[in-house]
Amino acid sequence: MRFPPRITRIGAAAAVLSALLVGGAVTATPAAAAVGSICYSDLPSQAYDTLDLIEQGGPYPYSQDGVVFQNREGVLPSRSTGYYHEYTVITPGSSTRGARRIVTGEKTQEDYYTADHYDTFDLVDYGC
Repeated sequence: MRFPPRITRIGAAAAVLSALLVGGAVTATPAAAAVGSICYSDLPSQAYDTLDLIEQGGPYPYSQDGVVFQNREGVLPSRSTGYYHEYTVITPGSSTRGARRIVTGEKTQEDYYTADHYDTFDLVDYGC
């Protein structure tokens, strides 16, 4: 059985549950509302390879891997520059990097998957 490389990460659902349990308020930004979720087990196999490389610190197949993701589209929650980094998820048969990426967030260590070059994102849920 394969175990997720980042099983210890706190996901968005856990943060919401924690806030509700202690009586806190939960607010969502418009960008955060546009983000879906995906079970770790539903990711394409190449995403597992990318997550493993991120956990190991590389080496990465493309020089662009690990660069700061600017979030110009505004789909992900707004954070300071340098918070997000992007990594290629290899697309079999593609002669280029393709459209698939993992975008990581540093402070809460969240992982997002996009299959359509930043049009939509799914927060990776390691608990399902």
